[in-house]
Amino acid sequence: MDAVEQLNATSAPARVASRTMQAIVHRKYGMPDVLALEEIERPVPGDEDVLVRVHAACASIGDHHVVTGKPYLIRLSPFGGLPRPRNLVPGAAMAGRVEAVGAKVTMFRPGDEVFGQAATGAFAEYLVVPAKLLAPKPGNLSFEEAAAVPWGATALQGLRDAGGLKPGQRVLINGASGGVGTWAVQIAKALGGHVTAVCSTRNVARVRALGADDVVDYAQEDFLAGGPRFDVMLDLVGNRSLSDCRSVLTSKGAYVPCSGGGGDWVGPFLRILGGLVSSLFTSRKLKAFVMTPNRDDLLFLKELVEAGKALPVIERRYALSDVGEALRYVGEGHAQGQTVIRIAPELAVRSAS
Repeated sequence: MDAVEQLNATSAPARVASRTMQAIVHRKYGMPDVLALEEIERPVPGDEDVLVRVHAACASIGDHHVVTGKPYLIRLSPFGGLPRPRNLVPGAAMAGRVEAVGAKVTMFRPGDEVFGQAATGAFAEYLVVPAKLLAPKPGNLSFEEAAAVPWGATALQGLRDAGGLKPGQRVLINGASGGVGTWAVQIAKALGGHVTAVCSTRNVARVRALGADDVVDYAQEDFLAGGPRFDVMLDLVGNRSLSDCRSVLTSKGAYVPCSGGGGDWVGPFLRILGGLVSSLFTSRKLKAFVMTPNRDDLLFLKELVEAGKALPVIERRYALSDVGEALRYVGEGHAQGQTVIRIAPELAVRSAS
């Protein structure tokens, strides 16, 4: 019996004997219709990895960038590849049950319910992910809901780590109704911030229900009105100039960009670089960051969710075979929460949105 067979022997008796799985395959860059549902070989966990039976995954704008290969600069990153995608199966955030564990993994065992964010591979029935990128699934969430939680780490790291948000400070969230924005409103409140959220008319009531202290309907008013007043601005849209964004900050305020503009070649990276240079000459700083998945943040989010201080907002659900359609929708930039991919047939559906 080889090492993989020994690991699998510890799994639940009802496990499927097949060494293959259904997965969304990404062989070339392009619009999401380049994706295909195929039967491929099931991945094998290494010593520090966990093999997860994926019950649900979450489709994000980041996944859309990876599939399209735009901005082109992403093709030079670990998520891309030249001349074609390096990773066969896209997808990052997910939730499921542990199927098998590597020889050095002690914190999980087969049957455990987990959630987390891998570098790639979540749009499939099985996923190998380092144990350090997993945490126990929140007990009050379904697998679908839990799959949407890892994207809260983007908001958490942007507000807490890059922005340095402290209790009592005023924070502006531009793009408060999207997949990350709905998390940002709730997390900013949990961190003690006074939240002003910018969104469209149709989302005002939803964003206010998430806990925003003030809501700016951009169709009716401009968030620039009122002058400097925010200690942190988390920008999830990137539709205003750097000088405009700095104009609403206090003298030592922080502007935290998380998206926006730049075209097909470099995306927001040139904007961020310019902001970092200009920050050398002003007390109002641009605080760039790259979201880094880690267990500590997953546990922080788990605690918030189980305490009822934050919940995922799920707008749409798709089958695994419809990942292309899901990413096409997410790529349009008008999402009102998270977009979830249902994968396991035994998944029990319960909405918290």
